[in-house]
Amino acid sequence: MKVWIVCLLALFASSAQAEQPAKYDIVLMIGQSNMTGQGKIEPQDLEPIKGAFKLNSHFVWAPAKDPINHDGPRAIGVGPGRSFAKELLRARPAARIGLVNAAVGGTTLQQWSPGGRIYNRALLFLRKAKRSGKLVAILWHQGESDAGNPRRAEAYAQKWVAMMTQLRRDARAENVPIIAGEIGTFLDKPYARKINAQIKSLPSRMSNVAVVSSAGLKQKGDGLHFDAASERELGRRYAQAFLELVPSWSRTPSK
Repeated sequence: MKVWIVCLLALFASSAQAEQPAKYDIVLMIGQSNMTGQGKIEPQDLEPIKGAFKLNSHFVWAPAKDPINHDGPRAIGVGPGRSFAKELLRARPAARIGLVNAAVGGTTLQQWSPGGRIYNRALLFLRKAKRSGKLVAILWHQGESDAGNPRRAEAYAQKWVAMMTQLRRDARAENVPIIAGEIGTFLDKPYARKINAQIKSLPSRMSNVAVVSSAGLKQKGDGLHFDAASERELGRRYAQAFLELVPSWSRTPSK
């Protein structure tokens, strides 16, 4: 009888171990609508990518098909997440990239202040994700909503650094790489250039931060959002910036 009990316990233990989720390299994607994804979805955006996953609205890992974001009716299209994951997987094929897109369309930087609703929502998503992995990067794209106000534009970098400093603390990832993207050069708002100048200054204000250019990226016809091809290119630029910040990524095998 004792032998059977031992065997059963061993069986249950091995089954439980087999059901444990694999460790994910988690990427938190935050900001506003160009990070949620606004490009028109095509068949290529629905094809599974081996090693790429997204955290869905039930906090379950699922294949990383667009839209990656689940911000209600605003989650309508292609964003930078899939192409970012593809490039990281090209550099480390055995990785398991977990995309956590907590961006919210139409939001200002002030609305992302620590302790606010959408900041806390992003932290909730991240904490759920970290049960099965480790945060390796934060991707940020926001600024369009602040580009019409001179005071917001002038204070953008200062407020961003304060917010991201707290986010690193709350995420328990004090020096996690953060990559920010410029807003579209086509944006017709009076302080759009000022916002991009502030974004460009971020690496000089905070450690382990990179900025990706929006030069050459096109709008989808509304003067605000990138088209699908530009969203994919933006993701590749984020990935290149990440690989430059973390050169060991392509040299270190996945565990």
